[in-house]
Amino acid sequence: MLGKVLAISTLCAFVLLSALMQSTTPSSIHPLGILFVFFLIYLLALGVLTFFIYGIRLALKKVRGSKATSSQVVLRRSYIYASVLSLAPVMLIGISSIGRMGVYEFLLIAAFEVIACFYVAKHR
Repeated sequence: MLGKVLAISTLCAFVLLSALMQSTTPSSIHPLGILFVFFLIYLLALGVLTFFIYGIRLALKKVRGSKATSSQVVLRRSYIYASVLSLAPVMLIGISSIGRMGVYEFLLIAAFEVIACFYVAKHR
């Protein structure tokens, strides 16, 4: 069920984001519209990263030959990791939109992602 909801929401986010990018400009859209664009980017990244991590985890599970966990558990864990990792593109776009993207800012975002993934890995 999670996979179907995630696939549909990713597809809807892609369609809505494409329509918004074609019909508006950053200077003509309301601030809530810009927030909606960032939310759609997050949803799109969440769906893509979830299925990417899920595919990698299934491939690694197949190579190792282990059958300990079900595919639903693997999808749920992939979703949790992707929810943390999909915030990075939104932060990168947000920081670069105000003209402050440099090495220091990139390293701060990378450190945040590493700490967040470490927390998710240790929190079971």
